[in-house]
Amino acid sequence: MAAQGYRAVAGVDEVGRGCLAGPVVAAAVVMPDAPAVPHVTDSKQLTPAQREEIAAQIREVALGIGLGIVAASAIDATNILRATHAAMRTALQDLGSGVDYALVDGRPVPNLPVESQAVVGGDRRCYCIAAASIIAKVYRDTIMECLECYYPGYGFAEHKGYVTAQHCEALERLGPCPAHRLSFEPLRSRSQGRLDL
Repeated sequence: MAAQGYRAVAGVDEVGRGCLAGPVVAAAVVMPDAPAVPHVTDSKQLTPAQREEIAAQIREVALGIGLGIVAASAIDATNILRATHAAMRTALQDLGSGVDYALVDGRPVPNLPVESQAVVGGDRRCYCIAAASIIAKVYRDTIMECLECYYPGYGFAEHKGYVTAQHCEALERLGPCPAHRLSFEPLRSRSQGRLDL
Protein backbone atom coordinates (compact mmCIF):
# COMPACT_ATOMS: atom_id res chain seq x y z
CA MET A 1 0.00 0.00 0.00
CA ALA A 2 2.97 2.30 0.50
CA ALA A 3 3.51 2.20 -3.25
CA GLN A 4 0.02 3.63 -3.67
CA GLY A 5 0.87 6.61 -1.47
CA TYR A 6 -0.54 5.44 1.85
CA ARG A 7 1.69 5.90 4.88
CA ALA A 8 0.01 3.58 7.38
CA VAL A 9 -2.55 0.86 6.66
CA ALA A 10 -4.66 -0.65 9.44
CA GLY A 11 -6.26 -4.06 9.40
CA VAL A 12 -9.71 -4.05 11.00
CA ASP A 13 -11.75 -6.99 12.29
CA GLU A 14 -14.40 -7.70 14.90
CA VAL A 15 -15.45 -10.51 17.20
CA GLY A 16 -18.63 -11.33 19.08
CA ARG A 17 -21.31 -10.66 16.49
CA GLY A 18 -23.11 -13.95 17.02
CA CYS A 19 -23.04 -14.05 20.81
CA LEU A 20 -26.02 -13.91 23.16
CA ALA A 21 -24.04 -11.90 25.71
CA GLY A 22 -21.23 -9.43 26.03
CA PRO A 23 -20.00 -6.68 23.73
CA VAL A 24 -18.96 -6.71 20.13
CA VAL A 25 -15.26 -5.76 19.96
CA ALA A 26 -13.31 -4.47 16.98
CA ALA A 27 -9.58 -3.96 16.66
CA ALA A 28 -7.59 -1.88 14.20
CA VAL A 29 -3.93 -2.85 13.95
CA VAL A 30 -1.03 -1.35 11.98
CA MET A 31 1.75 -3.87 11.52
CA PRO A 32 5.29 -3.16 10.36
CA ASP A 33 6.64 -4.76 7.20
CA ALA A 34 9.26 -6.48 9.37
CA PRO A 35 9.69 -8.29 11.61
CA ALA A 36 6.73 -10.46 10.74
CA VAL A 37 5.01 -12.21 13.63
CA PRO A 38 4.79 -15.93 12.77
CA HIS A 39 1.52 -17.88 12.72
CA VAL A 40 -0.70 -14.80 12.40
CA THR A 41 -3.97 -16.07 10.95
CA ASP A 42 -7.72 -16.01 11.52
CA SER A 43 -8.16 -16.11 15.31
CA LYS A 44 -10.74 -18.90 14.97
CA GLN A 45 -8.00 -21.18 13.64
CA LEU A 46 -5.91 -20.81 16.82
CA THR A 47 -6.21 -22.24 20.30
CA PRO A 48 -6.68 -19.83 23.24
CA ALA A 49 -3.06 -20.36 24.29
CA GLN A 50 -1.82 -19.69 20.76
CA ARG A 51 -3.91 -16.52 20.53
CA GLU A 52 -2.54 -15.22 23.82
CA GLU A 53 1.04 -15.85 22.77
CA ILE A 54 0.65 -14.34 19.30
CA ALA A 55 -1.31 -11.35 20.64
CA ALA A 56 1.58 -10.56 22.98
CA GLN A 57 3.98 -10.67 20.04
CA ILE A 58 1.71 -8.43 17.98
CA ARG A 59 1.57 -5.88 20.80
CA GLU A 60 5.37 -5.83 20.95
CA VAL A 61 5.86 -4.90 17.29
CA ALA A 62 2.62 -3.20 16.18
CA LEU A 63 2.91 0.41 15.07
CA GLY A 64 -0.54 1.06 16.47
CA ILE A 65 -3.49 -0.74 18.02
CA GLY A 66 -6.98 0.70 18.40
CA LEU A 67 -10.03 -0.87 20.03
CA GLY A 68 -13.74 -0.29 19.73
CA ILE A 69 -16.23 -1.82 22.16
CA VAL A 70 -20.03 -1.69 21.93
CA ALA A 71 -21.91 -3.08 24.92
CA ALA A 72 -24.90 -5.39 24.84
CA SER A 73 -27.30 -2.58 25.78
CA ALA A 74 -26.14 -0.48 22.82
CA ILE A 75 -26.46 -3.49 20.51
CA ASP A 76 -30.06 -3.86 21.69
CA ALA A 77 -30.70 -0.14 21.13
CA THR A 78 -29.60 -0.29 17.48
CA ASN A 79 -28.79 -3.66 15.93
CA ILE A 80 -25.73 -5.86 15.63
CA LEU A 81 -24.71 -4.58 12.19
CA ARG A 82 -24.76 -0.93 13.26
CA ALA A 83 -23.02 -1.81 16.51
CA THR A 84 -20.30 -3.69 14.63
CA HIS A 85 -19.75 -0.76 12.28
CA ALA A 86 -19.62 1.62 15.25
CA ALA A 87 -17.02 -0.58 16.94
CA MET A 88 -14.88 -0.56 13.80
CA ARG A 89 -15.10 3.23 13.47
CA THR A 90 -14.14 3.63 17.11
CA ALA A 91 -11.19 1.27 16.73
CA LEU A 92 -9.82 3.32 13.83
CA GLN A 93 -10.39 6.58 15.71
CA ASP A 94 -8.56 5.09 18.68
CA LEU A 95 -5.48 4.72 16.48
CA GLY A 96 -5.25 8.48 16.03
CA SER A 97 -4.37 10.53 12.97
CA GLY A 98 -1.39 8.51 11.72
CA VAL A 99 -3.48 5.99 9.76
CA ASP A 100 -4.70 6.86 6.30
CA TYR A 101 -6.11 3.58 4.95
CA ALA A 102 -7.93 0.54 6.31
CA LEU A 103 -8.39 -3.03 5.11
CA VAL A 104 -11.62 -4.29 6.67
CA ASP A 105 -12.68 -7.91 7.02
CA GLY A 106 -15.94 -8.73 5.31
CA ARG A 107 -18.32 -6.27 3.68
CA PRO A 108 -17.82 -2.51 3.20
CA VAL A 109 -18.33 -0.39 6.31
CA PRO A 110 -19.82 3.09 5.84
CA ASN A 111 -18.47 6.31 7.34
CA LEU A 112 -15.06 5.09 8.41
CA PRO A 113 -12.67 7.93 9.32
CA VAL A 114 -10.20 6.87 6.58
CA GLU A 115 -10.38 5.42 3.09
CA SER A 116 -10.96 1.68 3.18
CA GLN A 117 -11.27 -1.53 1.22
CA ALA A 118 -13.39 -4.49 2.28
CA VAL A 119 -11.75 -7.90 2.00
CA VAL A 120 -14.06 -10.91 2.16
CA GLY A 121 -12.28 -13.60 4.18
CA GLY A 122 -9.68 -11.02 5.08
CA ASP A 123 -8.80 -12.63 8.41
CA ARG A 124 -7.41 -15.57 6.41
CA ARG A 125 -5.97 -13.60 3.49
CA CYS A 126 -4.50 -10.43 4.96
CA TYR A 127 -1.76 -10.22 7.61
CA CYS A 128 -2.90 -7.00 9.27
CA ILE A 129 -6.56 -8.08 9.36
CA ALA A 130 -5.57 -11.41 10.90
CA ALA A 131 -3.55 -9.51 13.52
CA ALA A 132 -6.63 -7.40 14.29
CA SER A 133 -8.77 -10.54 14.62
CA ILE A 134 -6.38 -11.97 17.21
CA ILE A 135 -6.15 -8.73 19.21
CA ALA A 136 -9.94 -8.32 19.21
CA LYS A 137 -10.57 -11.94 20.20
CA VAL A 138 -8.10 -11.94 23.10
CA TYR A 139 -9.43 -8.61 24.38
CA ARG A 140 -13.06 -9.73 24.20
CA ASP A 141 -12.29 -13.05 25.88
CA THR A 142 -10.78 -11.10 28.77
CA ILE A 143 -13.94 -9.01 29.04
CA MET A 144 -16.07 -12.15 29.15
CA GLU A 145 -13.87 -13.64 31.88
CA CYS A 146 -14.42 -10.44 33.91
CA LEU A 147 -18.18 -10.66 33.31
CA GLU A 148 -18.11 -14.12 34.86
CA CYS A 149 -16.99 -12.45 38.09
CA TYR A 150 -19.86 -9.95 37.97
CA TYR A 151 -22.48 -12.48 36.87
CA PRO A 152 -21.40 -15.91 38.13
CA GLY A 153 -23.17 -19.05 37.07
CA TYR A 154 -23.53 -18.37 33.35
CA GLY A 155 -20.16 -19.80 32.33
CA PHE A 156 -19.05 -16.68 30.46
CA ALA A 157 -15.40 -17.54 31.05
CA GLU A 158 -15.89 -20.82 29.19
CA HIS A 159 -18.31 -20.11 26.32
CA LYS A 160 -17.60 -16.36 26.00
CA GLY A 161 -21.28 -15.58 25.47
CA TYR A 162 -21.85 -17.88 22.51
CA VAL A 163 -24.78 -20.28 22.28
CA THR A 164 -23.82 -23.52 24.01
CA ALA A 165 -25.73 -26.13 25.99
CA GLN A 166 -24.11 -24.77 29.17
CA HIS A 167 -25.20 -21.22 28.36
CA CYS A 168 -28.75 -22.24 27.50
CA GLU A 169 -29.06 -24.27 30.70
CA ALA A 170 -27.89 -21.27 32.73
CA LEU A 171 -30.45 -19.04 31.02
CA GLU A 172 -33.19 -21.51 31.87
CA ARG A 173 -32.05 -21.59 35.48
CA LEU A 174 -31.09 -17.96 36.09
CA GLY A 175 -32.76 -15.92 33.37
CA PRO A 176 -30.83 -13.22 31.52
CA CYS A 177 -28.45 -10.79 33.22
CA PRO A 178 -27.46 -7.23 32.19
CA ALA A 179 -24.68 -8.63 29.98
CA HIS A 180 -27.20 -10.39 27.72
CA ARG A 181 -28.48 -9.06 24.40
CA LEU A 182 -32.21 -9.07 24.91
CA SER A 183 -32.90 -8.32 21.24
CA PHE A 184 -31.33 -11.65 20.20
CA GLU A 185 -33.27 -14.88 19.95
CA PRO A 186 -34.10 -16.79 22.08
CA LEU A 187 -33.93 -13.98 24.63
CA ARG A 188 -36.33 -11.76 22.69
CA SER A 189 -38.96 -14.52 22.72
CA ARG A 190 -38.36 -15.02 26.44
CA SER A 191 -39.10 -11.35 27.10
CA GLN A 192 -42.37 -11.84 25.21
CA GLY A 193 -43.30 -14.80 27.36
CA ARG A 194 -41.85 -17.49 25.08
CA LEU A 195 -38.60 -19.39 25.37
CA ASP A 196 -37.50 -22.07 22.95
CA LEU A 197 -33.91 -23.00 23.79
